[in-house]
Amino acid sequence: MGRLSGFPYRVIIKRLKLFGFEFLRQAAGSHEIWYNKKTNRYTTIPNHSGDMPEETL
Repeated sequence: MGRLSGFPYRVIIKRLKLFGFEFLRQAAGSHEIWYNKKTNRYTTIPNHSGDMPEETL
């Protein structure tokens, strides 16, 4: 296991916000799209219960 494995959704969202990402919209199923205005980058985050697998991060 790497050092990123085992992060719950709430911790990942807190980190995204620290890096300047904001919730943009709900995507298909239980996924969310987050956007960073400064870098003009998007990321998609699955909103599942439990920890995110390392491969997902």
